[in-house]
Amino acid sequence: MTENTKKPLLRIEKIVKTFGPVRAVDDVSIDIMENEFFALLGPSGCGKTTLLRMLAGFEVPTSGAILLSGSDITRLPPEKRPLNLMFQSYALFPHMTVRQNLNYGLEMEGLDKSEIRRRVDETLAATDLTTFAERKPDQLSGGQKQRVALARALVKRPKLLLLDEPLGALDKKLREKMQLELKRLQHEAGITFVIVTHDQEEALVMADRMAILRDGKLLQVGSPEEIYERPNDRFVANFIGIMNFIEGTIEAGGHFVADGYRLAIGATRAPGAAVLAIRPENISLSPDGDGLKGTIADIAYHGLDRVLHVRSPASAQPILVRVPAGDGHKFQAGQTVSLIFNPDKCRLF
Repeated sequence: MTENTKKPLLRIEKIVKTFGPVRAVDDVSIDIMENEFFALLGPSGCGKTTLLRMLAGFEVPTSGAILLSGSDITRLPPEKRPLNLMFQSYALFPHMTVRQNLNYGLEMEGLDKSEIRRRVDETLAATDLTTFAERKPDQLSGGQKQRVALARALVKRPKLLLLDEPLGALDKKLREKMQLELKRLQHEAGITFVIVTHDQEEALVMADRMAILRDGKLLQVGSPEEIYERPNDRFVANFIGIMNFIEGTIEAGGHFVADGYRLAIGATRAPGAAVLAIRPENISLSPDGDGLKGTIADIAYHGLDRVLHVRSPASAQPILVRVPAGDGHKFQAGQTVSLIFNPDKCRLF
């Protein structure tokens, strides 16, 4: 069976959830494939957590259906769903050690002791918890407790694992490590992950595909590359990563014009006002030339690169340009420069 014809593990069909007059989730349909790392992403209040709670069975949809492996689980209670949910509140057994917390679910499944020990040891190592195995939850930090909750969910190797902001309590370095560990464990164990996050970078690093939601509506589904490079609308473009928006017009012949700068982008839209969107890394700078004119207002050093803030009449906000750290020495605040856009990387809204 090819990638395009295989059936989804999880099918969300026209799901609606209302709370009084508020449509928290508004006619959302998504197919999530087996062994896929899928992220639900959006700002606070966009409906992503409500959608996850419906998948887990803690909320019942107002209308629509949820199918898991072809079976309708829309109104199945949580305890009867063949999936696992990692709670934000950790929900650890306070009287048990870390190892005992992980053992518990496997013991309930009736696995033999050697298999339980092998899987628990493997999961403790993967989540950096081996040295904490004999501690109880009240002897752990918040970040360590969150890792225990994640390990307890992973050790059961469910077919579908739901995670609500699973790395939120971790410091930056451990969070970055756990992002890669989560992705590795997910693919090795053959578990489908559905993760809710508001962190765009986290979703870009971990997800095979992601869905962007806003005000309960599904705006776009695609791979991180698709959504970053080809956002459907201005909200998605602005929400994922950093995007510059340049005010201008479309002329006959497909040229975009802003403050006297003409860029041939083969636009098929009718002539008139338009907004061009472009990422900071897709703009090059020249001390002179035929690009869009601007003045460097500020330079921010980020280690491997510098971000130049360039003021131009074509944009209400400074236009951000990312250059390698070494090239940053060629420019200074107050300098007049030309901005040259890569036409293949431009989007029009």
